[in-house]
Amino acid sequence: MVSDQPGPIPNATVIADAVRSGRLTARAAVEHSLARIARHDPALNAFTVVRADQARAEADAQDAGGRGHHGPLAGVPVAVKEEYDVAGLVTTLGGRGNSTPAASDSDVIKRLRDSGAIIVGKTAMPEFGQFPHTEGLDRGRTHNPWALDRSPGGSSGGSAVAVASGMVPIALGADGGGSIRIPASACGLVGLKPQRGRITPSPLIEHWFGLVVLGALTRSVADQALVLDAIAGSLPADRYRAAPLKEPLTSAITGRPRLRVGWTIKPVMPGAKVDPEVSDAMAAFGSRVAGLGHAASPIEPRWPVPTPAFLPQFFAGMRVEAGQVEHPERLEPRTRATVAMSGWATPRVVEAALAAGRRVTAALDALLADWDVIAVPTMTVPPPKLGLLDGLGAVRSLLKSTPIVGNTAIFNVSGHPALSIPMGLTSDGLPLGVQLLGPYGGEGRLLALAAELEEAQPWDAVAPAYR
Repeated sequence: MVSDQPGPIPNATVIADAVRSGRLTARAAVEHSLARIARHDPALNAFTVVRADQARAEADAQDAGGRGHHGPLAGVPVAVKEEYDVAGLVTTLGGRGNSTPAASDSDVIKRLRDSGAIIVGKTAMPEFGQFPHTEGLDRGRTHNPWALDRSPGGSSGGSAVAVASGMVPIALGADGGGSIRIPASACGLVGLKPQRGRITPSPLIEHWFGLVVLGALTRSVADQALVLDAIAGSLPADRYRAAPLKEPLTSAITGRPRLRVGWTIKPVMPGAKVDPEVSDAMAAFGSRVAGLGHAASPIEPRWPVPTPAFLPQFFAGMRVEAGQVEHPERLEPRTRATVAMSGWATPRVVEAALAAGRRVTAALDALLADWDVIAVPTMTVPPPKLGLLDGLGAVRSLLKSTPIVGNTAIFNVSGHPALSIPMGLTSDGLPLGVQLLGPYGGEGRLLALAAELEEAQPWDAVAPAYR
């Protein structure tokens, strides 16, 4: 499995099955991942830290019958975004505000380890995840493996690049306005924002007042289901708790329900321009879904306006996050400026925003009464060039980023599950993504449709240059 120039690491389902059966050791899987990181990360800049020695030791312990030896993710190398606490590593949040290593793993990291996953490193993000681009003063730019001059999206851009380039099969991200789905779209991956409350944010009880949820990026639907089954679950202390799913996602994806699928190119943000290649890809998506036997129709939804809910939660969330770091004076100038502007987002304003968010949820529930799944472009444009925010202050950076999150932030406000899957390539060979919206508790439905589309036209057959 390992050579001087190893190919992309196999999917997690393949690795875990081989490790559990004894055909492969966890150590060999980890060595494959580390060799890929050494070969490709210097050009891509996805990783902030690589746990090479620790990962090898943990793999050896697992091979000896230790933690996770027979788990669903046995021997699978996994990367995690800088938002997650990993014992012994500083949780940087993409900047320099913290300097003390975490004393213990976050709950989700514990679940990964119990399932057999091996944490090989942490991945780049913009500070506090505030922008849909992965560029920072300390770490520089993270490059899209499909085209090095393009953004991989953000804020989970490092995780997306690690998966798309075949360095790991799974990487954890977090999504507060599209931060899993946007990089999934930009890098040709599967990225699920689960329902609010599906996965505990512990040690936090909430993040950005409920906007941020945890999740993963993968190359396949099967891997997405596998990792979500491993990390799902809420805790009594969590502000939001989702009812348990009726069946494991690994079982749900095998179903083939006939669905009413409404698809649209109408952007959520009024006046947003939709690139012609995105429009063409959505029409092709509608035809593909209909060809699979589903009732697929173009629709013109009346989108509710999410801004009055989103902005107060975002600004107040940034202020809370800044107040929790060890060295707020070390934050980037744009971050400090955003925090300085947040005074208007008072507790009363946040409460009003949460009420507005509940109205957005109700409006989308009404739309979903007529459709089992609603499909909309993840982004209205192809992956943008790197450096879009160069030289811009906080206000102009936020305004420049708004079109990128125009179709995604609404579902953070509403709390509905939303899944980005590959939708084809532009004429320049850049990935496009379609976003599937489902009802509360509908993660299995979304993944089942995605699995059917993947089976009919495997999107992993076309790979980026750095794979």
